[in-house]
Amino acid sequence: MANKRNIKKAIKLACGTIACQCINAEDLFGGDESKWSEIIVDALLLQENSLARVASLRFTDKPGEYANGREYRKARRAYFKAAIKSLSDFMSAEAAKIADKMNELMPEKA
Repeated sequence: MANKRNIKKAIKLACGTIACQCINAEDLFGGDESKWSEIIVDALLLQENSLARVASLRFTDKPGEYANGREYRKARRAYFKAAIKSLSDFMSAEAAKIADKMNELMPEKA
């Protein structure tokens, strides 16, 4: 598992990039400013929710609950792998929704 610090940095970078793309697109293409602002807020909420999910990651089992250290590490690894997969799926789905909203505001090709 990548450590939590690197996961948090990646989340902040991804959501910041989405917000920056919205600001750039608004400047380039214009459109309804309130809708662009709504998309930026969605990106910030995505960041907030994702960071909260990372902060709540805790494997609460104790090593003494397993027959040996190998089984404990295996269970711990499986827990974090599933948690990171869940976070990744959540981020991908939400980012796709945000991208769809951005595409709706883009002007049609002439």
